[in-house]
Amino acid sequence: MTTTRLTRYDRSMLRLMNDRRGQAWYATAARRRLAVAAHITLTVALGALMTHFFLAEGEALWPVAAMAVLLLPWMVATGVINGATRGLLELREHVLDERQSAERSRVLARAHRMTTLLLAAAATALLTTGGVAGDAPKAYAAPLLIAVLVVHWVMPLWVAGLRAQDEPAEDDAVEAGDLASAG
Repeated sequence: MTTTRLTRYDRSMLRLMNDRRGQAWYATAARRRLAVAAHITLTVALGALMTHFFLAEGEALWPVAAMAVLLLPWMVATGVINGATRGLLELREHVLDERQSAERSRVLARAHRMTTLLLAAAATALLTTGGVAGDAPKAYAAPLLIAVLVVHWVMPLWVAGLRAQDEPAEDDAVEAGDLASAG
């Protein structure tokens, strides 16, 4: 951490992001991948429901109810990933140490590259579809743009969740200390 004075918000977020009570949810790489997969699935489902709601001809409210139901597990999955990364993307830069700051930069760079490719693919799909059909598919342009924007927003979280490392077990730390003192 730098010498910048931490605000009450910074201290509160640091405590929250380093709270180990939920560690069982993300203790292994498989659990972190599962949390990211669940988050991706829920994000796609929420996006599909939102698209259906805005493109449907009728005024069915069932997509809104389904979105409300899916939002809670989506928020839980977000919290699990944030806990696994110790708030890498949620904490302010001056709260992070040098290693965390470098990791945040790597995560953001990789996510940026991935979303750039996704945006290029979306633009190509719209232009190709418009060229084949003879007219741009205007009804799908806005939902596709919103979908890419949402992915751009959450991609750093997904990348950070997939890149998070296992924390050393207590036994491993003790054994490493024994080896160092024996040498």
